[in-house]
Amino acid sequence: MIRTFLAAFWLGILIVGYTYVGYGMIIYILSKLKRRSSPLTIQTDSELPVITLLVAAYNEEAFILDKIHNTLALDYPKDKLKLFFVTDGSNDRTPEIIRNFPEIEVFHSAERRGKIHAVNRVMKHVSTPIVVFCDANTALNREALRLIVRHYQDPTIGGVAGEKRILSKDKDNASGSGEGLYWKYESFLKKKDAEVYSIVGAAGELFSIRTELFEEPAENMLIEDFYLSLRIAAKGYRFAYEPDAFASETASASVEEEWKRKVRISAGGFQAMYKLSYLLNPFRYGILTFQYVSHRVLRWTLAPLFLPLILVSSIYLALQGFGFYQMMLVAQVGFYLLAALGYALRDRKIGIKGFFVPYYFVVMNLSVYAGLVRLLRGRQSVVWEKAKRAEA
Repeated sequence: MIRTFLAAFWLGILIVGYTYVGYGMIIYILSKLKRRSSPLTIQTDSELPVITLLVAAYNEEAFILDKIHNTLALDYPKDKLKLFFVTDGSNDRTPEIIRNFPEIEVFHSAERRGKIHAVNRVMKHVSTPIVVFCDANTALNREALRLIVRHYQDPTIGGVAGEKRILSKDKDNASGSGEGLYWKYESFLKKKDAEVYSIVGAAGELFSIRTELFEEPAENMLIEDFYLSLRIAAKGYRFAYEPDAFASETASASVEEEWKRKVRISAGGFQAMYKLSYLLNPFRYGILTFQYVSHRVLRWTLAPLFLPLILVSSIYLALQGFGFYQMMLVAQVGFYLLAALGYALRDRKIGIKGFFVPYYFVVMNLSVYAGLVRLLRGRQSVVWEKAKRAEA
């Protein structure tokens, strides 16, 4: 019996440690060993390709003017930039506001069938070689499009992801603090993934693809950005990362709002893993399989599974009188007590960076269980209630 708990404990430590720390260290080392390619140059106006910027907006009346002004201020030749806004299902003034700007082509349908259906519908009208996707509640930096497009000078690049940035504050609640730190680490991993080979999943806030590589995801797909980017990588193209092209947004208004988003992403993660199961074959996909399993699959499967097993194993081994496991149990209890304190203070504005990390970590892993249950029960609709964002 002791051997069983010892095996569970150490296997769990290895998997959880590798998933959240070890892989970051390994991919960093691999990126340093990788031979650097020649730096990309930003093209002149005459060299730039014609591109389409596609923005999906649903009931964004409060933010859409800011998005329009931000879009029109982007540094890209106006005669080489087509602006498409799709507003399916919006029953506020969002479509009406956009129509006041003749530079933008509006695609609107009164029926609400979800973002992926809206994007699939509008992609039939995209004729440019490159299409850039971004969300309506994000602001892009002025140079974003030029910085993204320069990567397509390399014919092996099938897509380019920008960076998602959470606007930080000196003092923040659990959602703002936790989400901000999470995305800083996630951005670090994406950058190193791309330096070694390819990122494994673009964030919908800002990414682009070669239009010819677009495949219509099924209309029940929950995280189409993740699925689409990996489908392109599976075809042998690399998905680049451009950290200097970024989409900024505020954090979720509260952990409750962030929970809705995390559960949906987790449900979509299981759905995508099922559809992308062929990527688990390292003999065919090589380094891509390594990156995919290490960066994504373990986060949604074994790591959350082993967290409670580590705790249970520690309790059993501590009760047997093993001093090391007693210390490990104390450390885990302390961590979860900090998570509980974070829960109690989740809506307080606290200036200690990292204070809410234990709480956010627990919420993130619990959302995996909730997402799996929701997916199995068929309760996660592709049409979902978007998470409310905090005020800037």
